[in-house]
Amino acid sequence: MSDSSVGRRRFLELCGASALAALAGCSSSAPQEGETAITDAPQSTARRAEPDSPYAEVYRETIDSVVLVRAGGSQGTGFVYDDSHVVTNAHVVGRASEAAVRFSEGDWSTGPVAGTDPHSDLAVVELESLPDGAAPLPFADGEPVVGQEVVAIGNPYNLNGSATTGVVSGVDRLIPSPTGYRIPDAIQTDAAVNPGNSGGPLMSLDGSVFAVINSGGGENIAFGISAALTQRVVPELVASGDYDHAHVGASFTNVTPQIAAANDLDEPRGLLVVDVAPDGPAAGTLRPSEPAYVDGRALPVGGDVLLEIDGTTVPTPEDLWSYLALETRPGDAVELAVLRDGSRETVDLELGTRPATRF
Repeated sequence: MSDSSVGRRRFLELCGASALAALAGCSSSAPQEGETAITDAPQSTARRAEPDSPYAEVYRETIDSVVLVRAGGSQGTGFVYDDSHVVTNAHVVGRASEAAVRFSEGDWSTGPVAGTDPHSDLAVVELESLPDGAAPLPFADGEPVVGQEVVAIGNPYNLNGSATTGVVSGVDRLIPSPTGYRIPDAIQTDAAVNPGNSGGPLMSLDGSVFAVINSGGGENIAFGISAALTQRVVPELVASGDYDHAHVGASFTNVTPQIAAANDLDEPRGLLVVDVAPDGPAAGTLRPSEPAYVDGRALPVGGDVLLEIDGTTVPTPEDLWSYLALETRPGDAVELAVLRDGSRETVDLELGTRPATRF
């Protein structure tokens, strides 16, 4: 992932909370000493002026659908998904069974946490009714383009209804999840994201949701769960309360020039199998490498090199995990093209269900 350890340390300092809370951008619901508790103040004054600005237009059209979410000791942001559900981050609601939701004009509502998926850091809260004007926000149809302008709307540091602007800095990122796995297909932005923004929308200038914000670092690097993954997970959270992710049970690394040379490969390509879970789906199907010292360096040697999945080339881990997240489900049979002992082979693998924590 492209965020730096320096950024994570800086963000931890800003949060003053646990490492997970710092990484994820949530905030405590209680004001700190010297702060003003302004979370219950109406936001209507923020919309009185209507300058001719695309950012202002997106804000005006979106703010009634963006909410403050409180659950347990955590506070974050969410937005209206349909006529009775709000989307937010799983780390915002934590293990709470219900959450309090505040709309832009000050209306409060309390409802059960209808579903959570820590693997994608998504959750939904069910509400009996919504205020007038709190319409579901549409999701973007396609993948955003790097350089495209965006608006992040949320409640950083208890500052309700805040908007920050920036661009899409990157796509197809792998970012941490609360379970130790990585969330694929994530969107990177330089829009300012701080504690309290978690669960809020990252909006395009045409008024559609590019991503559900889930982390920020205070150094012009922030991330969100993509619209594509959100639209895959959230309907099942609404329907059943959880979501099962496809699982290979193996870890991979890029074949670098050094790894290619150590394994007598003609060129650096594909993903070398580093480890295979003993009882996972890939056990007995994929061959892992072993660590060895080559010219004084510890490198993985031997094992399969994954080239394709179902005919789709996967040159990076991001490509592999995005394909699995967006194109497959547990129980699906996939065809893997691998380099094994210098020869190309095809092996079949039945995907399992991802366990609660990383193997």
